[in-house]
Amino acid sequence: MSQKPKKFKTIIVALTGIVFLGILLSFELLNSCEVEHVSILSEIQTYEKTLEPEFCEKTVYKILDYNDKCEPYIEILDCG
Repeated sequence: MSQKPKKFKTIIVALTGIVFLGILLSFELLNSCEVEHVSILSEIQTYEKTLEPEFCEKTVYKILDYNDKCEPYIEILDCG
């Protein structure tokens, strides 16, 4: 009888570890430069359609942050 609770605990610990690793991996993939690059390019296209100055400023800050940590560099938008 003592084997069943021990096996159950082992399974729970293993599943918890797998879930934790999955969460870490998905978080890393969502913050990857490639995903961020595609997102910014989409925002640039949206800005070109709307020409909203506030949206442009937010996008410029995202571009600056991206350019600090990733390549290829994205050209800074002219919000004027």
